[in-house]
Amino acid sequence: MTQEERTPLGSIHISPKAIATIAHHALEQTYGVVGLAPKNKIQALTRDPLQGVEVKYDDEGLEIDVYIVVEYGTNLRAVANSAANQVRYAVEKALGLPIKAVNVHIRGMRFQQAGEDVEDREE
Repeated sequence: MTQEERTPLGSIHISPKAIATIAHHALEQTYGVVGLAPKNKIQALTRDPLQGVEVKYDDEGLEIDVYIVVEYGTNLRAVANSAANQVRYAVEKALGLPIKAVNVHIRGMRFQQAGEDVEDREE
């Protein structure tokens, strides 16, 4: 399924993977987000680098779900709001499409000791 827009010169098709790539890049630049997490255990078996982003279309606009891992010690609400705003801004700026919702799911936290990653702790 692709997002389609008709213009006087023809059609523009935007794949969900392209939108997920923009969202993924925006999340990498968000303070407190240290990675993306798979949506479920089955998705964890795939090696898709965009596995933590899901894009859905309907007549009202885009709905983007992101599954993130945050740094331990950060304010979870602030990181989630920042992540949603970054994704919304990046996608709207790049595509000019209306975004109905950006849903942020915090799937785990990453603890660090003496500057090194210890272990991801997920639900």
